[in-house]
Amino acid sequence: MSQLFSPLTLRSGATLRNRIAKAAMEENMAGSAQLPDERLISLYRRWSTGGAGLLITGNVMVHAEALTGPAGVVLDDRAPLEPFTRWAQAGKAGGAAVWMQISHPGRQVQARMPGVVWGPSAVAVELGRHSRRFGQPVAMTEQQIDETTQRFATTAGLAERAGFDGVEVHAAHGYLLSQFLSPLVNQRTDRWGGTLENRARFLRDVVRAIRTAARSSFAVAVKLNSADFQRGGFDADDAARVIAMLEPLGVDLVELSGGSYESPAMAGRPADARTVAREAYFLELAAELAKSSPLPLMLTGGITRRETADQVLASGVALVGMGTAIAVTPDLPDRWRAQREASARLRPVNWRDKTLASAASTALVRHQMRRVTRGREPTGATHPLHAFACDQRAQRRALGRYREWLEARG
Repeated sequence: MSQLFSPLTLRSGATLRNRIAKAAMEENMAGSAQLPDERLISLYRRWSTGGAGLLITGNVMVHAEALTGPAGVVLDDRAPLEPFTRWAQAGKAGGAAVWMQISHPGRQVQARMPGVVWGPSAVAVELGRHSRRFGQPVAMTEQQIDETTQRFATTAGLAERAGFDGVEVHAAHGYLLSQFLSPLVNQRTDRWGGTLENRARFLRDVVRAIRTAARSSFAVAVKLNSADFQRGGFDADDAARVIAMLEPLGVDLVELSGGSYESPAMAGRPADARTVAREAYFLELAAELAKSSPLPLMLTGGITRRETADQVLASGVALVGMGTAIAVTPDLPDRWRAQREASARLRPVNWRDKTLASAASTALVRHQMRRVTRGREPTGATHPLHAFACDQRAQRRALGRYREWLEARG
């Protein structure tokens, strides 16, 4: 019997109505003052009626001066809660639980962006001829680490007040907490670097601070790389050890993904061809981790068919996460319940330049989300070059608004 539509009860007491989650996708769709507006609200209202048990938002930034993109949503102690309350209500309207993914980009900040570029060490993003697209990071001080820990806790507490059912701490895809976990990026010699226990200290402190700031019934999840897909980087053995470290801290769930901007395995394109056989996308690694994990696992990456979802659950993973598939077919969970499949699929982007291909793939997904906000249906017919050009124009406009907002904020 398929487990797909069976409930999942978490240690915090919440019960998800089924084992299907809309995974986080970076919508890059903030309105004025970096707040959610009618576009995000209408998008999540649409997803709420699609049958998923859980909706996880795209990453919400905990630090107003550190955004992954100029149209990122920011929730800090200066933000009004009302837009976030409406966002949570829209997502929960159809019966799903809604978690806010909270994040700090660290060194993965575009060079044209104002603000700060921080990392565990002054190790820049290496993307060959595209490296100049990112700022040169500075190594964080202990005070900055402590302040950032508190920012995560503040954002989580505000998310709870706004009506979200939980948060997911983003410690994957090469963002700040993932950078601290990586032995390639984290070259510190103090208590934040060296051994895995030290490199995981920041993440553990963030989880502890959130658990102090929120009620015990508020769900706390962590998104973690199953591997970085870079030689000498964070690997599956490291992931298993970090999951064990998180268990006593009250974490409800660990979502497994993989890769970073340098090796975008989460887009199905690891930079090192020798890793291709290992990522399908990450089921083999997840199944191995599930054997020893003390926490329920969620797997995201490349899942588009019900047969694949059933295989994921049969491997010992507790929750199936989908991003692109639900962006293209918002009611995919209900279709699966009715023994139907996706209405459309996006064309793969097979450009030779892997960095641009990954960016174009992301733009294709965002294009579908923008169609939904305008009351139109997603389509698999969009050309990647068209989506990429539209996304670049939207980002340029958003960059001007973000600069003005950040300057006025003081």
